[in-house]
Amino acid sequence: MKLADLAAALGSSLDDRTGHVGETVVTGVSHQADWIRPGQAFVAIKGARFDGHDFIGEAAEAGAVVVIGEGLPQGAICPLPYLEVPHARAALADAATAILGRPSDDLVVLGVTGTDGKTTTSCLALHLLRATGRPTGLLSTIGYELPDGLLRQPPSHFTTPEAPQVQQILRDMLRHEATHAVVESSSHALAMDRVRGVSYDVGIWTNLTGEHLDFHGTMEQYFADKAKLVQRAAHSVLNVDDQPWFDRLLPLATEGGRAVTTYSAEGSDADWRASDVVEGAEAITFTLHAPDGEFAASLPMIGRFNVANALAAMAGVAATGVATADLVEALASFGGVAGRMEMVERHPGEPRVIVDFAHTPPSLEKALETVRVTTDGALWVVIGSAGGPRDPSKRAPLGEVATRLADHAVFSEEDHRTTPLQEILDEMERGAREAGRDNFVSIGDRVQAIRHVVCSAAPDDTVLLAGKGPEETLERDTETIPWAEIEEARTALRIRRDGGCA
Repeated sequence: MKLADLAAALGSSLDDRTGHVGETVVTGVSHQADWIRPGQAFVAIKGARFDGHDFIGEAAEAGAVVVIGEGLPQGAICPLPYLEVPHARAALADAATAILGRPSDDLVVLGVTGTDGKTTTSCLALHLLRATGRPTGLLSTIGYELPDGLLRQPPSHFTTPEAPQVQQILRDMLRHEATHAVVESSSHALAMDRVRGVSYDVGIWTNLTGEHLDFHGTMEQYFADKAKLVQRAAHSVLNVDDQPWFDRLLPLATEGGRAVTTYSAEGSDADWRASDVVEGAEAITFTLHAPDGEFAASLPMIGRFNVANALAAMAGVAATGVATADLVEALASFGGVAGRMEMVERHPGEPRVIVDFAHTPPSLEKALETVRVTTDGALWVVIGSAGGPRDPSKRAPLGEVATRLADHAVFSEEDHRTTPLQEILDEMERGAREAGRDNFVSIGDRVQAIRHVVCSAAPDDTVLLAGKGPEETLERDTETIPWAEIEEARTALRIRRDGGCA
């Protein structure tokens, strides 16, 4: 893209300090000076700790051809053309979108947001689209996939990558002949304009509960940030059961006459709803009530709450033109989501071990209630809480929920970072004790905690390893170490099988 065209796309006049350079070709954009490649634009973002303008020299040496920012600080020198914009972070997204040719305009994009269930719903939507013949890509917390189905990791460690990576992944989907894309859209991504350049055809809302308040500050702001998806989507899919947020979302979703589809897993009046739900050890069956009739549906997962995720995914995919009968048939072949109610393979005489990402009090409560339904023996849980400023108020409630719904709870680490681990464990223990519970122990090392419960559980018992799910790292103090919860569970079962339990 020519520099003059980029300036026009950003609504900025070109401050050309070096001559006539409007014909200069801009090949990419980044806000990280050390990521800059020759021919790219550098966006100088003023953050809480650093000002990107301090790194203009480094970006220029790396080959940047233009700087984009909210105005040069007084006395600052810029050796490159400078584009002044009202909001640098928004300009980062707009520049990436323009340079890469607005790739989402050529895709049917389904966005998914919500506190709980968005990854499962995203993976369900991906499966339904692919199973009905639509080449589809995925951008999610677990990574991203092109239509070839291979899971890849983005180049930066964010729930959703930064805007240039989002746009590049969407462009790569097109190059691999995708026609559809599912974009799991976190509140952080929406608030920080990482998905600003994504053109959403369908926006799916799962629910809203207290989480990430260290970032958003209040539930009102959390709601406002997530609601951006509904406000941008041409067609919204909303959860009637998610009160009071549904009532507040509906007028936002219907502004300008935009379409809305509703769903309910709890029997409320909705376009898509479920009845006669039966939970089995390996699958859930239910009667699907859709706009075009009733269908006998089977979902090969455990957890009644997954019925809501299935309804959301089916309603969202149906909004793109897929027939309900085809969706019901495809649903029955869903293979599940890594780290979401993932059952670990076991031998006879071993307890059932399940890995799940539940890490908030509401999601842990749902997970334990789900597992309890299909557990003949005792229920064990390993749970931790994140460190730093990340919602310390949820630590005591996690301890209360774990000890109320499980027979045995083990409190352990879960990305405690530089927060003293004992401080976190003490808070979880306090929540349990204040609820009158004593069915818990604290084992700080997560490896040892997992081995303790696997070795202690009886063959008819169930062990739920909660909090880490599919995550590939564990943040311990200032160290980030490789982590695979499913492999730790397999190792613990193997130790038990080989007689290695003390």
